[in-house]
Amino acid sequence: MMWSFFSRDPSKDFPYEIGEPVAGLEDKSVWSLHKAKKKGSGEEVSVFVFDIRNGSETQFDVAKTAVKRLKTLRHPSILTYLDSLESEKVLYLATEYVEPLETHVTQLSKEGHQRELYLAWGIFQITRALSFLNNDGNLRHNNVCLSSVFVNAAGEWKLGGVEYVAGASEGTGLPIKILPALEKYDPPEKSDPSKQRLITKCSTDMWGLGCLIWEAFNGPLPQQSSLKDLENIPKQLSAVYCELVGANPSSRPNPADIITRCRKIGGYFKNDLVDTLLFLEEIQIKDKGEKNRFFSAITPQLDNFPENVCRHKILPQLITAFEYGDAGSAVLMPMFKLGRLLDEADYQKKIVPCVVKLFASTDRATRIRLLQQLEHFIGHLQSSTVNDQIFPQVAHGFMDTNPTIREQTVKSVIHLAPKLNYNNLNVEVLRYFARLQSKDDQGGIRTNTTVCLGKIAQHLHPQIRQKVLISAFIRAMRDPFPPARSAGVLALAATQQYFLLSEVAMRILPALCQLTVDPEKSVRDNVFRTIKGFLGKLEKVSEDPSLRESMEADVHTATPSLSNAAATWAGWAVTAVTAKFYRSQSDTVKSITPVASKTLSKPGSLEQPSSSSISTTTSSVTSMTSLEQEESKGAESVSDYDETWDTENWGEMDTPASPPSTASEPKSPLPGSKERKGTDGWDTEEWGSLEEDPVAESGPGEGWGTTDFVPVEDTTGTKSVSSYNWGDSTKEETTNRTQGWEDTEWEPLEETGGASSRLEEARKKREERKLQRQKELEARRATKLTGGPMKLGTKKI
Repeated sequence: MMWSFFSRDPSKDFPYEIGEPVAGLEDKSVWSLHKAKKKGSGEEVSVFVFDIRNGSETQFDVAKTAVKRLKTLRHPSILTYLDSLESEKVLYLATEYVEPLETHVTQLSKEGHQRELYLAWGIFQITRALSFLNNDGNLRHNNVCLSSVFVNAAGEWKLGGVEYVAGASEGTGLPIKILPALEKYDPPEKSDPSKQRLITKCSTDMWGLGCLIWEAFNGPLPQQSSLKDLENIPKQLSAVYCELVGANPSSRPNPADIITRCRKIGGYFKNDLVDTLLFLEEIQIKDKGEKNRFFSAITPQLDNFPENVCRHKILPQLITAFEYGDAGSAVLMPMFKLGRLLDEADYQKKIVPCVVKLFASTDRATRIRLLQQLEHFIGHLQSSTVNDQIFPQVAHGFMDTNPTIREQTVKSVIHLAPKLNYNNLNVEVLRYFARLQSKDDQGGIRTNTTVCLGKIAQHLHPQIRQKVLISAFIRAMRDPFPPARSAGVLALAATQQYFLLSEVAMRILPALCQLTVDPEKSVRDNVFRTIKGFLGKLEKVSEDPSLRESMEADVHTATPSLSNAAATWAGWAVTAVTAKFYRSQSDTVKSITPVASKTLSKPGSLEQPSSSSISTTTSSVTSMTSLEQEESKGAESVSDYDETWDTENWGEMDTPASPPSTASEPKSPLPGSKERKGTDGWDTEEWGSLEEDPVAESGPGEGWGTTDFVPVEDTTGTKSVSSYNWGDSTKEETTNRTQGWEDTEWEPLEETGGASSRLEEARKKREERKLQRQKELEARRATKLTGGPMKLGTKKI
């Protein structure tokens, strides 16, 4: 038993499983390089193996010297020692996972800016390692060449091949290399005794650095005379290179001097990649201002950096800077951009915990950046994480006092909706949307709430969708803010496949017809186009009733298909649903069309809520982009299947064609304004209810339905979304509304049976009131205007 213990092969206790060999060191090293994994963890490492039985005694001594030397050297640019083991048969040296530089360089593309930046970074690292050895360690490497440099997973160059390292004070003699393939790297003074007295502590390694530079751009050095070929050496580096391979040892520069010279502006080591990686290495000693400037500038540069450097070097540094430093929200943009390089397992492990932690932050700048970057990481988040940890934090933004936060929160729902559960989407989100659409004092936010509702319609539960969409969009069409009215019209067209034909005839078309006399030309253009589409749909069903079923196929479908033939007429609006939001002043204005005659006012501060004035808040005073290009078609009719509608873009609202002057602002005051009636010839009394028993005149701030909006602050219990007023209620539905929208299905008029007489009576009353209002309106206009009747869409002077 004891005999078996002492005779056991100790290599079996080596904590690494040695794998297949790696090519590249065959005749240039006493070692053979193998891939390996750490037992237990599976961590990838490299193991250098020396076969004692097949190697000479001299080679064995050189190998043992290398192990001892590497144990004592610790530097970011020197190969990292992990473990070693000597047995009767082999000598093992375990290091970080690396591959030979020769193999790595051949895999790089032959041309391109990325290659140039990367080679500069690599040469800088080896120069820095030699400066450490020569100046700090008072050592000579004596073996600098392509085969002594390795590259790790992060793309960092590591100096190895330490078999011939010797002290600088151990005389001027150069070591004898036992491998013939390495003799071509010997400096000329080795064979010229007269020059050996000129040798300095760094002259030999500087010659080797010159050989390495040549090989980095040309491949393995065939013979020493090839060093005279400068064709592929960068011009920025040629002067330094010539000094390195000069015949006089004393004229070769110190590696520290090379770094100083080449790091100056215009120098070879002065580029974005080197600057970025050096900053990250020293980020702990940088102040907050420097960090913010750095993180703001790095994002566009990342596309020029090698992927392995970004993934394994830069990203871990960014995560560390966020978790343990004061980098703040500025680090989010580059971190999320690089996160796309990770596989799903690494993303869940490295990025998701940071995201969850960030959403709990109370810092407004952090919340803004998170919401703006949501689309880059939402796909990696599990639905349970979104509903349990992310959405509760996001929901606070709906009621934030800062308009910018509210606006970004609304926009974020587009990306969150597919992952939200029934309660969060169909109850909580719609509860906040109802509040924002009717009560928010920012026109831009009210507009974007309508846009967002149209975009997420496909994710809503069919029953909720039936009860909410039409009422919400008709409410938007009564908004005093022109872009909000256009958003309501376009949203109706974009979601037309969710409406019963009876609803189209009895509710949607009457509401649209009222806007055919809207003061804003852009609103009228959208209205006429939408009316033509809906009428064309009804006409087709009238001609062929069998089409009704296909037209309404998506109404009660949880996952409707946009390929439904009934949707083709509104292709322009469906395209709009996938477009951008209305851009308000809270967003950075990237460009303004030349037509614009006014400069948009300054965006609201993130730190202070802006006032309720529409000209100074996050809600832009600009009107929605006009669709006036259609006017150039002259008498051409826009059919209900007009393919040119596809060119229209709901998102064009973010680049207004002509921001109105301040003189026209009173035309569409904010909800709650006391000057809504009779100030410019646009009487808000014409916004009568479309239903059978119109409500008395009231401003949006007072509610646009027969029931008051239930405020969000009422948190006595979770309420169904149908319990909130989306406006547009009828007389016969008013009594049922108190019991929730579940009690009424918005039944078509033709199916109500005995209600026909009441409906007819209600219509007569509505016509009488409408005539009366028209007379009052004309009377007021006659008293205020002396130049004849006001033309549609003109401003009062």
